[in-house]
Amino acid sequence: METLVLDGKKIAADLRAEMTAETARLKKEHDLVPGLGVVLVGEDPASVSYVTGKQKAADEIGIYSEEHRRPADFPEADLLALVEQLNKDPRIHGILVQLPLPKHIDETKVLYNINPDKDVDGFHPVSLGRLMIGTPGFLPCTPHGVQQMLLRSNIEVARKHVVVVGRSNIVGKPVANILLQKQPGANATVTICHTGTKDIGEFTRQADIVIVAAGRPDTLTADMVREGAVVVDVGVNRIPDDTKKKGFRLVGDADFEGLKDKVSAITPVPGGVGPMTITMLMYNTIESAKRAANVK
Repeated sequence: METLVLDGKKIAADLRAEMTAETARLKKEHDLVPGLGVVLVGEDPASVSYVTGKQKAADEIGIYSEEHRRPADFPEADLLALVEQLNKDPRIHGILVQLPLPKHIDETKVLYNINPDKDVDGFHPVSLGRLMIGTPGFLPCTPHGVQQMLLRSNIEVARKHVVVVGRSNIVGKPVANILLQKQPGANATVTICHTGTKDIGEFTRQADIVIVAAGRPDTLTADMVREGAVVVDVGVNRIPDDTKKKGFRLVGDADFEGLKDKVSAITPVPGGVGPMTITMLMYNTIESAKRAANVK
């Protein structure tokens, strides 16, 4: 059996090409330019890298982007005022406050103050509530990216048994809720496993599709899946490696080498789910602009 390696870079590139055409159409037909406001407090290297990537993607697709960088000691009250400023700005259709925030700032308070209609990260409780009951809203970007990878790789989800390993608010819970909805690209039977699960392998061996987002290398090994299953690995972990220039290499939560000859499809790390996250943020920003302008 030949294993399909799901190429997140290729799928993301295809999506971005479609979005580039869509932003050009919106500008031509409706004089509408989707706008994204990004807020970064502090100089966390990973956050700076993510924000740079988002700016590059916005420029590539034709999205207007504002970057608001503030020092690490930026007061919480001033950050809330900046969020409110972006809430009221008609040029801005999507707001992203890059996490983590410095410890003196209440992340929950900041996120809850984002207008749900501009919550393109999909983490506001209104957005998550809409997801739960199946009404239109913004889906969290990484879980939505997982769904798009499956759809665009022609992997059937409906009537399949999906096992999600991990129950985080960022990936585990939302991806489970996305895939159980009675909608195209979903309608699966979903089981969630987590650190309190007695024997995770007992459940993953029953799965047609395993989505692993536990934050720990080798959480999923070959003996834990059945022949021909599909594995989507959302994890990104740094492993010390003296042969690499940076002194480490990136691995997922699944044992890729051990699994690749047993499963029918698997995502690599890096190059799998990762490229989809920023792409779906751009998708949400375009959708937000269309909703605000009431255009198709």
